[in-house]
Parts: sequence; C-alpha cells; structure tokens
Amino acid sequence: MCGITGILTSAPPPADAFEARVRAMADTMVHRGPDDSGAWADPVAGVALGQRRLSIIDLSPLGRQPMFSADGRYAIVFNGEIYNYRVLRAELEPLGHAFNGQSDTEVLLAAIVEWGLEAAVARCVGMFAIGLWDAEHRELHLVRDRLGIKPVYWARAGRALVFGSELKSLRAHPDFDDSLDLDALALYFRHNYIPAPYTVYGAARKQRPGTILTFAAPEPGGAIGAPRETVYWSARAAWDAGRADPFPGSEAEAAEEVERLLTDAVGLRMIADVPLGAFLSGGIDSSTVVALMQAQSARPVKTFSIAFAEGEYDESRHAAAVAAHLGTEHTQLTCTPADLLAVVPRIPHHWDEPFSDSSQIPTYMVCKLAREHVTVCLSGDGGDELFAGYGRYGTARVWNRIAAIPLALRRTAALLGPAFPPGGRLRARLDTVTARDFRAFYRHLVSHHKRPAALVPGSREPHTALDDPADDWRALGDHTRAMQYWDLVTYLPDDILTKVDRASMASSLEARVPILDHRVAEFAARLPEAMRPVPPEGKRILRKVLYRHVPRELVERPKMGFGVPLAHWLRHELRDWAGDLLAPAALRRQGLLDASQVEFWWSEHQSGRADRAYYLWDALMLQAWLDARGRA
Repeated sequence: MCGITGILTSAPPPADAFEARVRAMADTMVHRGPDDSGAWADPVAGVALGQRRLSIIDLSPLGRQPMFSADGRYAIVFNGEIYNYRVLRAELEPLGHAFNGQSDTEVLLAAIVEWGLEAAVARCVGMFAIGLWDAEHRELHLVRDRLGIKPVYWARAGRALVFGSELKSLRAHPDFDDSLDLDALALYFRHNYIPAPYTVYGAARKQRPGTILTFAAPEPGGAIGAPRETVYWSARAAWDAGRADPFPGSEAEAAEEVERLLTDAVGLRMIADVPLGAFLSGGIDSSTVVALMQAQSARPVKTFSIAFAEGEYDESRHAAAVAAHLGTEHTQLTCTPADLLAVVPRIPHHWDEPFSDSSQIPTYMVCKLAREHVTVCLSGDGGDELFAGYGRYGTARVWNRIAAIPLALRRTAALLGPAFPPGGRLRARLDTVTARDFRAFYRHLVSHHKRPAALVPGSREPHTALDDPADDWRALGDHTRAMQYWDLVTYLPDDILTKVDRASMASSLEARVPILDHRVAEFAARLPEAMRPVPPEGKRILRKVLYRHVPRELVERPKMGFGVPLAHWLRHELRDWAGDLLAPAALRRQGLLDASQVEFWWSEHQSGRADRAYYLWDALMLQAWLDARGRA
C-alpha cells in the first residue's frame, strides 16, 4: 500500500531538480507510506515517478518503487494489492520470467511484459492504482481498479501532466492551478461528496474506476494532449451481463456460491507479511467477513469497533456479542465529543477536498485504533450495494404510487411550491412528486440539498450517472437493480470507498474490502429480483451465508449505519467551533455560499425548530477545508 505520484512534461527541469520535485510531491503523502520512499526522473523522456511505501508484502528493499521491468521498457509506481499474485507468478515462471523478490509489484510488471497492460490488469484480482511509463511507446498509463477502491487524480499543470493518489500531491507542483470549481461545489452540496470525474479544483480530475488513461509524451515545448480512455471493466457491463444471464439455481445454491466466492476473496486478503485484523460493527457485512476470516485462521482474529455514549448510535454491544461467539480478540473504543473536536481539524488535510459524510469521524477513529495493533484491516463495505441492503431501496413502492398520478397533475400541484420555504419538508415532498421518471425521483431522494446551485451562486451542476441524458437507465431492469447500480458507480466509490481510503491511510493502515472482489460483484449482478428483496428482508443471500456461522439472533436488528450524534453536538459541544466557521460576515467575505440561507439553517437548528445538522455539516466541512487551505 502506497501513495504514488508522477509528472509527464515537455519542459522538464534538470535531472536533480526533476527528481526533487516528484519526491516533494510524494512526500506530501508520507502518511500513506511511512516505511520508505522512492523517486526516479528521466529528463530526456520528460517523465518522473515518485512513491511513499507502506510495506505489506515483501518488506525487503526488493519491493521498493519505482520499479523497472527486466527488459527496461517499463517503470511503475503502484498503490494497492494484487491478491492473486502468487497464481500469476506460477503462470509466468514457466514462460521464462525470473523474480528477484516476493512482491506483487514485480509480478505485475512481468505480467504486463508478457500479456500487455490491459490483458494483465484483467487477470488481476485486487485493488490498485498504477502509474506506468512505457519507454518504447513514450506513453504514460494511469490505471484504476474495477470498483474504485484506490484513488487516482490527474491534472494539467502548465506544460505538465501530474497525477497522484491524493490531490495534495498535485498541489505541490508549482504550476498547478488551484482555482475552485463552483460547479463541483454544487455537486458537493447535493451529494456531500464530489463525484468523479470532478474535483474541487477546475484543473484536476478523478479517474473513473475500471479505466486506463493513456497520455502520449508531448514534443519538446508542446502541450499534453487529451488522454485516451480504455474501459477494461465496467459495472454497467457486469450489470447488463447479469441481467442477460440470471442465476438459475435456488436461494440455497446462490448462498453456497456466494460463500464459496467470499471465502476465497477473504482468504486472498488475509495474505500479508504484517499483523492483520478486521473492523466489526456486528452488522451483516462486517460479521460475515469476520466469520469467514476466523474460519480460515488458526488463531483469534483481531477485531475493532467504536462505541458511543449515545445509545441510539451505539452498536458496540452487538459487535462484542458477535466477537464473543466467533472467538475473536476484540478491542473497542468509546467515541466522545472531545474526540470529535480533536479529529475535525485533521479532516480537511486528509480528505483534500470538501467531504461531509459524518461517518468519516468514527471511521477515522476506528482506523486509528486498529493501527495501534495491526497494519492491515478487512472491511465489510459493499454488501449493501451488491445485495440490496439500503433501506431507501424500499422507496420503489412510493414511486409506483406517485407515477400512477399523471405528470401534468403533479406539476400543477407543484405550483404551490413557492408558498413553502426552501429546504422545508413540504417543499421537498412537492419536488419529489414532480420527478419526471424513477431516476429523477431517486436522485432527489439521495440528494442532501435539492437545489444546490441556488446555495452556490454562479454554479451550474454538471451531469453525473444519476442524470446522464445519454444513459438508457431503463435497460438496467427492475427498480431495485437500478438503484443498486447507481449506488455502485456513484455513492460507493465517491463516498464510501473515499472515506475508507482516506481514514485508513491517515493512520497508515491498509483497508481491504473482500465483498468488493469483482468476482463477487459479477455474481451478485446475476441474482434475480426474487433473491434481492428490499429491507427489512434485504441482503437475504448474504444473511444465509452469515447464519451458517453466527446465530440469527445476534445480528438481526434494524440497520443503524455508522453515524454520529451531530444534531446534539452542534447545539452543545461543537456550537462555538461551528458558530465561528459559519459566521455570516465570513461567509459573505468568501462569496461562495448564500450566507442568508446558512444563517437561517443555523438559527433554526439552535432554536430547536428543526434539525438542520446535515445541511450545516456540509457547510462546515467546506468552511473547515477552506480554512485549512488558507493556512496551508
């Protein structure tokens, strides 16, 4: 696990300065790789690569990066893990490839030499972000894993192309333009994250999952051209293939296959040369992962959870019960408002752009706790998207009732909208009623702010997968299947996996997500509608797997999520901190937000007339990020 970065330019500085520049970019991410660092520059080719290393497999110097292929054609920096590297190595050795060490990076390079980049990546089971320089064709390739577990950012900076695992590495380049993108901020206030390919900076982009971007080296003094994008895997293709070839067996047979796939996925992710553990909330997903880990471990698995004094947010007793049943070595930490206050100032540094999923706080804390004991932790993320676990999936029934009313009649009712205050509950219901189709209805349902462009004056929201006019979303199949797909390509990579990556890497902890093995995802796409009931029966196939290892009564309860008591904290322990950041004079001076709207929310919340915690948290995370950026 590492932080990677690099430069491709038509105007490189002298060799020493070029290498120093890319090393400085890599060193902004020392938290991603505290064990070692490496940098390499070729001024003639105009390419430089840098890396910070968190040693997980092959702790020796033979795993150091940048690494070069035996034939000298390729140079690579690699963030992530190829879990099936031993199988690939066994295929490559009879073909004449010799290996100096035991790292998966060396195997990946040999696979690229033997089969070519796209074919090699297609053979990999893992999570990865790759920067690969091809000296023969004078091309820089950027690769992101299939489901977006590991991040890749890129930007043009003057006459250079820069890339990295985090935006801060791009900002370290002297020619990077850090002007804010107001349109991306509108997306942020709709989603509480900025979806790919956008970032908070107009000059920078997030690479989409499952793609290879190829940049040709420019002529001396020339500009970097547009990248060539190759899609080597897509969730849409997997979803379409699954619909065309549904699983024909029974639910018992489906559960058998899911357990087989997950057992292999978990087992592969238990390979490490450092201490390993797992996050355990006591819910379906994390309990399944831990159960399958313990079944393959000769010693108690180390498990970790967070507790809250506020009972409605606390799952710790459930986690402890599952841990006791499975016989894990369980560690728990209670999260207090004082802990929150200590964590909040660090959030802008590690997230690099505004991000306001408040579960970032307990996620950060459980990662920090785990890092005191282990270097690798398995997580249960992905179960809700693949096996239909979110409570909102039941809203298809609501849409069916709404859609039965003619749209013209619904729009007539919406003319009453201006009579209700923006952000009010009645106004929101009217907005939902006038949705033109199910996708618009779902987009509205998952939006924090329903009209974010009004909150960010001068902005205009770009299209995303939730409103792409070129996408034939009706071909996705039933409504639950459509919602799962939309979450899989938006909410999962841009919120959940971003949160887990930043929170874990902030503590130099590697997080692995076995449920998001692409083979599991492809099988889940084949489950027919009858095997994907919505909550409270959601994740039925996954539950059947878990019940073979853990008694039903230990895990059967309403889904809680991983939230924090924001509403209470913003009225008490965090009131002074929040009030300073949201001061109307400061908001008007910045000129980014409608200060009167934020002031109205703050007044409503403090008076107790309404709970505006999540609206306020969105604004607070932007303000905290701007404050940290100003001090950087």
